[in-house]
Amino acid sequence: MSRPHRWADRLLKLPGGRKGKWLTLITWLIIVVASVPLAGQLSEIEKDELTIELPRGAESTDVAGLADRFADGKISLGIVVYVRDSGLTAEDKAKVASDIKEFASFAAGEVGPARPSDDGKALTAFVPLDKEDSTALADNAEKVRDRATADRPDGLEAKLTGPAGNSLDAADARESTGRALTLITVLVVAALLLITYRSAILWLLPLLTVGVAFLTTQAVSYLLAKGFGLTVGGGNEIVVTALLFGVGTDYAMLLLARYREELRVHEDRHEAMQTAVRRAVPAIAASAATVSIGLLCLTQADVGFNYTLGPAGAIAIICGLAAMTTLFPAVLVILGRWVFWPNVPRAGVAVKNANHRLWDRVGGRISRRPRLVWIGSALVLTVLALGSLGLKTGLDDEHLIVGKPGSIAGQELLADHYPAGQSRPAEVISKAGAAPAVAAVLKGIDGIAEVAPPEKSTDGTLASTRAVLKDSPDSAAAARTVDRIRTAVHAVPGADAQVGGPTAMAQEKTEAQAHDRKVVIPLVLAVVFLILVVLLRALVAPLLLMATVVLSYFAALGISWQLFQHVLGFPAVDIQVMLIGFLFLVALGVDYNIFLIHRIREEVGHRGHRAGVLSGLTSTGGVITSAGAVLAATFAALTTAPQVAFIEIGIVVAIGVLIDTFLVRSVLVPALALDVGRTFWWPGRPVGTDTAPPAAGEQPTPAAVPAGSRGGGV
Repeated sequence: MSRPHRWADRLLKLPGGRKGKWLTLITWLIIVVASVPLAGQLSEIEKDELTIELPRGAESTDVAGLADRFADGKISLGIVVYVRDSGLTAEDKAKVASDIKEFASFAAGEVGPARPSDDGKALTAFVPLDKEDSTALADNAEKVRDRATADRPDGLEAKLTGPAGNSLDAADARESTGRALTLITVLVVAALLLITYRSAILWLLPLLTVGVAFLTTQAVSYLLAKGFGLTVGGGNEIVVTALLFGVGTDYAMLLLARYREELRVHEDRHEAMQTAVRRAVPAIAASAATVSIGLLCLTQADVGFNYTLGPAGAIAIICGLAAMTTLFPAVLVILGRWVFWPNVPRAGVAVKNANHRLWDRVGGRISRRPRLVWIGSALVLTVLALGSLGLKTGLDDEHLIVGKPGSIAGQELLADHYPAGQSRPAEVISKAGAAPAVAAVLKGIDGIAEVAPPEKSTDGTLASTRAVLKDSPDSAAAARTVDRIRTAVHAVPGADAQVGGPTAMAQEKTEAQAHDRKVVIPLVLAVVFLILVVLLRALVAPLLLMATVVLSYFAALGISWQLFQHVLGFPAVDIQVMLIGFLFLVALGVDYNIFLIHRIREEVGHRGHRAGVLSGLTSTGGVITSAGAVLAATFAALTTAPQVAFIEIGIVVAIGVLIDTFLVRSVLVPALALDVGRTFWWPGRPVGTDTAPPAAGEQPTPAAVPAGSRGGGV
């Protein structure tokens, strides 16, 4: 054995060793103690400001980044709109005047008189709030909302909208989602683990280990942010949490299955764990590398959400891998066999394994006509993929959140009684000297209702000119108006004008997402393919596996699109779903490919190709389906979020994982491997494939181990 391999073997044996288990546990206790204070500080450096979510280098992003150079750049405007459909009464006006006096006590500037609508049915108050402290902003925005809705005369509507209202609703949604998702995820995973293992204790251990990995992930993220400038975005924490809980639990289940398998062979639990770790961890590590490297491909993305999700997700996967392959086996060995009670595995004791009988039957049926099976499976997936025809991307403001938060309702009230773009104007930043010319040009553009006087920056070099659009900011008409604004102001000599605001941001985010799909998707496919080539030392198998993963993704997208339209009533798919869904399904789908093919390759080396494929399917079928069910349930928990983007990501990934688990990995891939034969491993071949395969119709020879001892492992 070469020196590097010797060291790797020693490291793999460490968590299961008599002394190593205690050293591993003590090391992790130190890590946990050190992580608690660091993880607690992560929220202090999370960047939720607009520029983090926007496309890097986009014109609207630059405009948002220049906000702090203006007197109101540290201000988030709360717009309170009061409406009575039959016309405002004297009592209504007195209520508004009283509120404005109250608003002044926590506003960051002057609160002017309420602005009446032309139809006499609405009054609008503009409340400037300090946005430098996000917590204080949320508190003050809540005070404005509470004051506006309290003690109202019957029939008077009052809604908080504008940037401060939007921020408050987003913060409320994020907070409720984080709490609910974590609780639901834990409950779902716990229930599935109880069903899978039917043990009073065992189900707790994967959850506790994932919790340690989650804590470590937050601490590492904090250290990298403080020491190396890692950008930490609070918006992607929800997705990262689902990913870590799902993948971490999968790794635990795969290792646990192999450990239980070895306990039926070895009297000494330490030997059993060392063998299980040595055989299972390479596949788990390879799958973790695939997912984490795939996530890091997002660093080539332009959209801020995608860009920050990549490193955050990779850190979570690496921490999950470390905890599940060191702490988890050490705890299992320390606790002993009794954690499996009442189904304690004993060395040399034969057990009846219902999963084996099931997957023996599945393998037998596939082996009779593998070509017919894989062609039929591929046709089913193709038909499902046709459901994605006519798919629309890009949600309007009304459908970003389930239900109707106050800020959206407020925008609708403003649109009914004022110019539609009142709460979210377009903004043009230019050289101060060119500001009058820019304002004059804006006034002549069709689609603009009014133009505010230019405001100079604090250093006097720049000017900001805001233009209220006639149409709703998320409409196609508003987008065309912004195009006209860009064309006009870019032509103003010496202005160096840049156009921002909500409509411009949405346009450029859509364009950046299209760029990200064109760049990241081919990159992910190339990276995952190369990893499979290196791992399997083959070309044919990786090509076939990648084809199944892509087909599975489009099938999941087809089913999801039909659900979105006809069941949930979503008019479109959020622009982030296509890329994030593809990344997760390809990376996680390849995960299961690696678990299956790694075991098949091991069995083929001992038994020959046909018998090895069937034995590998029998050995991994049960644990892969259980792990897939857990992962799908974890992502399905995202459907409890109020944000439609998270709901759609959760549905696409959950459906895709189920398709991968129950059709692709269990039927399609084994059928392809059987039909292609030894060419599946070309140009390499697993060690020992010279062993003559069984004749047609012959069942694989059982391994010389106690019954049931080869089931459920990777």
